[in-house]
Amino acid sequence: MALNHLSLLRPLLCQSLVRQLRPPLVATSRVSAPPLYPNTTCLPAACTRLYATKKAKAKAKGQSAKVNINAALVEDIISLDEVERDMTAVLNALQDEFTRNLSIRTSPGALDHIMVATEDGKFPLNQLGQVSMKSPQLIIVNMSSFPEVTSAAVHALRESSMNLNPEVDGMIIKVPVPKITREHRENLAKVAKQLSNKGKDSLRKVRANAVTQVRRMREGHSEDTIRLVEKQIQQMADNFAVDIDKQLAVKTKELLG
Repeated sequence: MALNHLSLLRPLLCQSLVRQLRPPLVATSRVSAPPLYPNTTCLPAACTRLYATKKAKAKAKGQSAKVNINAALVEDIISLDEVERDMTAVLNALQDEFTRNLSIRTSPGALDHIMVATEDGKFPLNQLGQVSMKSPQLIIVNMSSFPEVTSAAVHALRESSMNLNPEVDGMIIKVPVPKITREHRENLAKVAKQLSNKGKDSLRKVRANAVTQVRRMREGHSEDTIRLVEKQIQQMADNFAVDIDKQLAVKTKELLG
């Protein structure tokens, strides 16, 4: 009889023991996935982690890894210092063009950059004539030292990007200072854009010449090394192109006011 009672109690004891050992159930809400995954459901934490991973990958996709090679380690392939100097020269030349040709400030020095073509070659206007400011509205160029190139000087003044209309009075060239109109400012801004594009063309030529030199030195070097040097050169060119854009932005703001 006792055995029968024990056999009847055993299932109840087992159920009680299972309830004690089983961890409590926590209600877990399920939410819809972000619009990126419309037909799936997942836990909030999992969705957040998945979305963050995709976002990070998308951000990294548009970024190229930066390369920083020790120039001394590849000097037998190419001198990166010389490449940088050539690119710097392009940037400096553009800055010089902006300063000389695209100034809205009037002074005798504003004509110094104008080159006059003569039978003996090209010379700066200020080396052939004495430039002075007679009034805020008039610049005088005295060509008494080289009267034979007066007509050439007048031609150079007219062909400059400064919108000048010089008049000749014997050996004296009178240069009325043009009024700075909005149209003139906009034309100068267009010239600045053209000059910056030419600067980028020169930059691309420096890069192309450097890459050609690197590829000629493939023998004795691994493909990985050659590829890294090429990437370094491209990165340098990209950085200088950004500097050109910055110079253009500053000059455009100055010209347009």
